[in-house]
Amino acid sequence: MIALITGATSGIGQACAMRFAKGGYDLILTGRDKQRLEMVVNQIQAMGCKALPLVYDVRQREACHRAYSELPEEWKTIDVLINNAGLALGLEHEYEGSEDDWETMIDTNIKGLLFMTRAVVPDMVKRNHGHIINIGSVAGDAAYAGGNVYCATKSAVKTITDGLRIDVAHTALRVTNVKPGLVETHFSNTRFHGDDARAESVYKGITPLSGDDIADVAFYAAAAPPHVQIAEVLVLATHQANGSVIWRE
Repeated sequence: MIALITGATSGIGQACAMRFAKGGYDLILTGRDKQRLEMVVNQIQAMGCKALPLVYDVRQREACHRAYSELPEEWKTIDVLINNAGLALGLEHEYEGSEDDWETMIDTNIKGLLFMTRAVVPDMVKRNHGHIINIGSVAGDAAYAGGNVYCATKSAVKTITDGLRIDVAHTALRVTNVKPGLVETHFSNTRFHGDDARAESVYKGITPLSGDDIADVAFYAAAAPPHVQIAEVLVLATHQANGSVIWRE
């Protein structure tokens, strides 16, 4: 079995790589940081699984299609596509937001997911076999203060995932949207442009989810019997009610 995971150099993507390797999958892993990607690949190979690193940016349409079309023949039968690559940038009011940040979020969270789906899924349809797991967010359910564009991109992930599920309903393909809440990864460091102190404050007073928690959910969906489609899973920390209500000690 083969799983292709985007954004596999850290956080949820890296955790998914480890969980699926533990479950017997060989991995195709994408990321922009060659050194970090090779570190993850080495870890997977040490577990006795095969891993193929692909260094490119999912925002680049041509790179997505080229990477897939140039895969060695033995790697082309992809069983699971995990569209994980994504990020949030800033918490400014919408009327004060950075247009560069907006473009990065839209290009990564929406267009990158679409480019990978367009590259990989047609062959799944031809084989009548495959599973697409999109990593969405509780932020896609409702906007929260400062979330504006990020929330919109994750709302788009939900709609795109639902639309794909409709489009492949005549096949044996399965489509899943995993929507994490507060997960302690490099997510907040990225959102605050490297401000570690501000990022750490996000997780104070609450035990957040880990990347491993989300990877377990993704693997559970993939491991379900063929007639079972886990369409959508909202995963929150125990003291988180939704995207904006968090009880802290």
